[in-house]
Amino acid sequence: MSQTQQKTNYPALYTLIIVFFFWGFIAAGNSVFIPFCKHYFKLDQFQSQLIDFAFYTAYFLGALLLFILSTLKGFDIVGKWGYKKSIVYGLLFSALGAGVMIVAVKMNFYYGMLIGLFIVALGFSLQQTAANPFAVLLGDPKTGTSRINLGGGINSFGTTIGPLVVGLALFGTTAAISDTAIEKLPLDKVIILYSAVGLLFILAATLFHFSKKVPSSINNEPMEKASKAMKTLIIMSVLLIIAFTPVFMSYNSKEAQAIVNIENSIKPITTQINNYVDEIVSIKHNKKIEISSKQDKITELERKINEKERSISTENSQIKELKMPLEKYRMYWLFGALAIVVFTLLFSYNKAQKNSDGWGAMQYPQLVLGMLAIFLYVGVEVAVGSNLGELLKLKDFGGLQSSEIAPYISMYWGGLMIGRWAGAISAFNLSGSTKKILTVAVPIVAFLIIIGVNTLAGYDMNSLYLFIICVLIQIAAFLLCKEKPAQTLMVFGILGVIAMIIGLLSTGNIAIYSFLAAGLACSIMWPAIFSLSIVGLGKYTAQGSAFLVMMILGGGIIPPIQGKLSDIIGIHNSYIIPVFCFAYLALFAFLVKGFLKKQNINIDQIESEGGH
Repeated sequence: MSQTQQKTNYPALYTLIIVFFFWGFIAAGNSVFIPFCKHYFKLDQFQSQLIDFAFYTAYFLGALLLFILSTLKGFDIVGKWGYKKSIVYGLLFSALGAGVMIVAVKMNFYYGMLIGLFIVALGFSLQQTAANPFAVLLGDPKTGTSRINLGGGINSFGTTIGPLVVGLALFGTTAAISDTAIEKLPLDKVIILYSAVGLLFILAATLFHFSKKVPSSINNEPMEKASKAMKTLIIMSVLLIIAFTPVFMSYNSKEAQAIVNIENSIKPITTQINNYVDEIVSIKHNKKIEISSKQDKITELERKINEKERSISTENSQIKELKMPLEKYRMYWLFGALAIVVFTLLFSYNKAQKNSDGWGAMQYPQLVLGMLAIFLYVGVEVAVGSNLGELLKLKDFGGLQSSEIAPYISMYWGGLMIGRWAGAISAFNLSGSTKKILTVAVPIVAFLIIIGVNTLAGYDMNSLYLFIICVLIQIAAFLLCKEKPAQTLMVFGILGVIAMIIGLLSTGNIAIYSFLAAGLACSIMWPAIFSLSIVGLGKYTAQGSAFLVMMILGGGIIPPIQGKLSDIIGIHNSYIIPVFCFAYLALFAFLVKGFLKKQNINIDQIESEGGH
């Protein structure tokens, strides 16, 4: 390759990282949008988690559709179009999704918003399929990882400010707004937000299309055949639809309608109780009423309140009697969906070991177990953040309103930025001492940036200053792991398990910090899992990468499972789900070493090259 070809195409690269920013901005913003929609549209936790379901299943279906079409045609469709044109198509598709969102918001139609987010994410799926290999081609392949890490760093910055911008768009202020008042808020600023986002998608597409400095990057390499893998993934998709259908239909069942009717009958009684309480407060502060008269009136009002509360208690007992069997029924089907994914991957690997013909990349154990690892990693990353708003409403966790959670969501997703910025250091040719200094300094600087951005947005960050302790623990873990992905993944997986268990066994700031620390634990997992899963795949590397991207599906299945579990056992206890996810990720790091050694792959060499 000539010296000219070795140079990085910086104009194209700077245009490309705008796309990375969009992914993070929208995904993290959903964590604030979920609790808002729960109160605005009066949903349960599972229904509010359908935002994640719509968003992340679109990634899976988009990647699966591209894989099916490419397999049938015998060539990589994205490569045939060219990475430049594919990104333009993806951006325009996301702009269409933003348009659907605007229409749905104007109509006050929740399920229309889900369709809009689904279309936005379909565009993201196409963009992501093209963006990573495109970044590698924009310069010397040896420095391709550093360009991807730059994109990841910008993506993480998007996840940090996304919750703040979406929070301001939804609530219009940093001042606390009660959850009961949310349903009366206007959605004008949401329309403005998605109008701006849609225009930015179109602007970015225009920049890509007309820029002569952005190469077409057409790739005509043949597509490796994997017909059995394709059929199996299609069957898995059909089975997932079958598993989720009874859950959705149960919301229109007789039992569900009876619950809604009882809840509606309780609302006027609750309003009366609140009015009586307000009247008692007014009487107590009215100096014109005599003390004896005050006491008589207060006693009478308290009698009425007790009477109404007994009535509500009876109604609540009826709701509980109807709800518990219904919730368990839904939970069984959701766990069934999880079982379908796990069984499909294990079945595929077992069949491929007996006869690899038609299975493509799935014949490699590191890939199949890595697909499950990506599934659970994306699932736990999204689930912890998306359910955080509901957790913070509990009295033991601050009793916050939905309008007050944005800085916590920002800190959670900012934890991924902290880790990714630190992980990017190894991509540069630095001396050992310089790397150690930056490994300590960069996470602290990133933490201060998160604090600073939130402070500038008007949020009080006093309660989050001590989160620096968790950041220091992460720095120690980085120094311990020495840039080795298997060791890094195992250590951070174990730290994730420990953090979740501490969070489950405690309350207050200790528990909040523990759950927020999941962001720090997740920060390095994508590149670690990816590098360990595709090593040794040879000609199947591109196909294996496509399979891994499909497993972003975990973000659409794990959060609703935790959401539904929280409807049964409470939001705090539902964080048992992330414990199992982190435990598997640590187990994968342990198992993959053995598989790679059996394939005579030098694990030490892989670890020194892949730990980004």
